[in-house]
Amino acid sequence: MTAIAYQAEILAVGVVTPVGLDVASAAAAVRAGVSGVRESSVYNRFFEPHRMALVPEDALPPVAPALESARMTSAHARMLRLAAPALQQAAELVSKAPAALFLGLPEARPGEPDAVGATFLADLAKQAEVNIDLRSSKLHREGGAAGLFALCDALAHLQARRAESAIVGGVDTFLDLRRLAMLDAEGRILGERVMDGFVPGEGAAMLLLATPACAKRMGAKPLARIAAAATGLEPGHRYSAEPYRGDGLAQAFQTLFAAAASVPPVRCVYAGFNGENLPAKEWGVAQLRSAQRFEGGFQIEHPADCIGDTGAAAGPIMLGLAALGIQKGYRRDPCLVWCTSDREPRAAALLQSA
Repeated sequence: MTAIAYQAEILAVGVVTPVGLDVASAAAAVRAGVSGVRESSVYNRFFEPHRMALVPEDALPPVAPALESARMTSAHARMLRLAAPALQQAAELVSKAPAALFLGLPEARPGEPDAVGATFLADLAKQAEVNIDLRSSKLHREGGAAGLFALCDALAHLQARRAESAIVGGVDTFLDLRRLAMLDAEGRILGERVMDGFVPGEGAAMLLLATPACAKRMGAKPLARIAAAATGLEPGHRYSAEPYRGDGLAQAFQTLFAAAASVPPVRCVYAGFNGENLPAKEWGVAQLRSAQRFEGGFQIEHPADCIGDTGAAAGPIMLGLAALGIQKGYRRDPCLVWCTSDREPRAAALLQSA
């Protein structure tokens, strides 16, 4: 378990989702309940089309000419195409000096070929034509909670004064035939024959973070402020033989609230629900164990209803939506964002008005 209680300003957000190609349009669509779920061209084991939430093909840029000869999986290429526009949006305020990027990616499944190559960060820099400090950057492979694990790393990077700004984000896609086939065989994809399942989605989000002093010097008006972030581990996860008790997310909440003891009770929650029962049960355990840290009648938002399960991109997408909502005044702060992974990782973060 790790907690970072360090305030960082969110100066810019880049988002690519099935219902919007920037944070403003995505937030408006999610607020209106617009769904990006459609029948796809991929069929399940019953020869029925999977219902998925995908970004339209013509909305994504092609693979950059510099990468056309590179050997990469289709999922690697798809994630580059998803992540590049989001990175470009978030990096508009970055100076010519390279910024470190802390990026969440899908979990590598034990015993299965990895769809993400070791060159992903370097490839993304070429795809987006953004100057990334590759030596200071880091990939996080924790899956659903990866973006918030990346956030903890980015906050530690700023707290240690290694830089005054950093980019944190996540990208993922379920448009991967091998991955879909394994999930389908496990009975996890929502459909007419599967009720306890999720809608596969995809997306990317990037947030430009800066120290308060850096934001002031730049003359930038922050959208919101990160107050703290924390991680936890669930021993009894979906693929474990250990008993499932929901301890991991509860520990992440408790660690987070202890690190941010001066932050008022939570008034809004962006929840990492994906339609499956396990995350909902974990939320129930975690919220009850920290009930005193929630204001009565708090709001709860779950964007997966509109954009499906966006995997490693979920945390950063929800951070971006929450930040814009706080800035615009239709979401009450403090705002809690939480995510879970298929295996051990769990994570949460607190946002406040800047």
